[in-house]
Amino acid sequence: MAPQDHEDRIIKAQGLGRRFGRHEALAGIDLQVGRGEIFGILGPDGAGKTTLMQLLAAILDPTAGQCRVLGFDTLRESSQVTDRIGYMSQGFTLYDRLSVEENLAFSARIRGVSDADYRQRRQRLLQMAGLQDAVNREARVLSGGMRKKLSLCTNLIHEPELLLLDELSLGVDPVSRQELWKMLRTFRDSGMTIVLTTPYMDEAQACDRLAFLYRGRLLAVDSPAALKDRARGRVYEVVTARLEEVQEILAASPEVISGQWLADRYRFQIDNAQGISGSLRMKLEYLGAPSPAMPDLENAFVQLTAQPADRLATTVSLRSAATPAAPATAIAATDISVRFGDFSAVNQVSFRIAAGEVVGWLGPNGAGKTTLIRVLCGLQRPSAGEARIAGLPLASSSTQIKARIGYMSQRFSLYPDLSVIENLRFFAGMYGLSGQHRRDAIRWVKPLVGIDGLDGNRTQALSGALRQRLALACAIMHRPSVLFLDEPTSGVDPLARRRFWQLIQRLARSGMAILVTTHYLEEACYCHRLGLMHNSRLVALGTLAELRSALQPSDPGASVEAVFMAYITRPSAAAGVVG
Repeated sequence: MAPQDHEDRIIKAQGLGRRFGRHEALAGIDLQVGRGEIFGILGPDGAGKTTLMQLLAAILDPTAGQCRVLGFDTLRESSQVTDRIGYMSQGFTLYDRLSVEENLAFSARIRGVSDADYRQRRQRLLQMAGLQDAVNREARVLSGGMRKKLSLCTNLIHEPELLLLDELSLGVDPVSRQELWKMLRTFRDSGMTIVLTTPYMDEAQACDRLAFLYRGRLLAVDSPAALKDRARGRVYEVVTARLEEVQEILAASPEVISGQWLADRYRFQIDNAQGISGSLRMKLEYLGAPSPAMPDLENAFVQLTAQPADRLATTVSLRSAATPAAPATAIAATDISVRFGDFSAVNQVSFRIAAGEVVGWLGPNGAGKTTLIRVLCGLQRPSAGEARIAGLPLASSSTQIKARIGYMSQRFSLYPDLSVIENLRFFAGMYGLSGQHRRDAIRWVKPLVGIDGLDGNRTQALSGALRQRLALACAIMHRPSVLFLDEPTSGVDPLARRRFWQLIQRLARSGMAILVTTHYLEEACYCHRLGLMHNSRLVALGTLAELRSALQPSDPGASVEAVFMAYITRPSAAAGVVG
């Protein structure tokens, strides 16, 4: 919905800009947000999303233009704005030593909420967030999803007219995200206006309107459907097993501006709304006939930026990246269990992963995904069961296995005070590379992941996308047979995520087995198979098509989110039944 009249304009920005020294973070932002909207802001790292949110929240003063929020000027009447809004930053500040109840009560007190209103609102918010049974727990022991829900409650306790949320769902599992969005829709329906930034395309799709930011400029504001329609007629896909050959053809074609290497098909975008050229169609025909595909929001963004940079990922070559010969079964786990006292973190999990296979591991926070990966990396001793990694028994071959695996943790275990080249040299040594072998490995991996020319840059000064690439380089420079990726794309913008997956597909094509955990359900389309964990058990394992067909009633068109929720909520999930 678009704002209709002056009274409905909760936010009105004209020529809004912000500079930090010589750096222009935002410029020329003209924006109106209406009452009762869920308004989303999308853009890559460094686009200016957080700066814009802080300007709207009257935390930052504009250096150009003006902005009125709830009728107040954010520069001259900032206190009037801050008193009337809720603002949740990416850090979602809570007091870790205070309980759920104490955090909520403190927020109510500093917002001037009366005791009577607090008691009424407290009960409603705790029930909506599912925190009734956790009121006496300290915030520091809550799961990521519960912390986000508590932080949201602390920003809703004074019932603001406007709620500003900077990446509310970042790092939150799909179940908690669904609960958070249920809360947002309830308050939107009551008349509250919600402005949020998000890296999740499914969340962007759920917004009433979206703004695309790029390099501090506002490219477009419209409904999700209208934005996607801008790329209509420009998106195609080729279904084939010969995806690497498709990519090579597309990389050489100037009409192709974007590509996605998925598990069973290649999806690409062209710059001509009149359709694919006859010459390109002829080159692709013998691999698989290109057919039109429905555009998504990433296609809309590529169309708006008209930047060929997204093609760079398709030109990466792995011809010199052959991994050491490995058995056909790269990972074989049998009845793996991990117990901490009476708590079972992993319960009798068995599966196999083939060389060259990409397997996505999905599940709510606390399902046991990270613990399982730590077992397979030799970082956690299992309480029961056994595993073989690259043909070697995990229990008796830890030293040899170390040289055959790569591990990229959730936190990108880099040293922020070291430069890029210093991190590369350190991790090369960790994997047993030295002298000429180390120099050759670093020389090979830098252009592969796109970090050439950054040797002297301090790691902590890199963008999230560049830190991600550096962490991957550190994990693969010794060319492992098996690669473990634990939520590698958390916090990375959608286009950087796409480029990252292009590289993952090429690594798999070279023979590397890859096990990746993720909260981005749309990434399931990049994986050959999916494993779903819930309550420490593996409840399903198979291709997305197999998981869909195993559901009753069968729904071949079910979304990944629908499939995920169906498996973890059905009664058999508690018993660890594998589909």
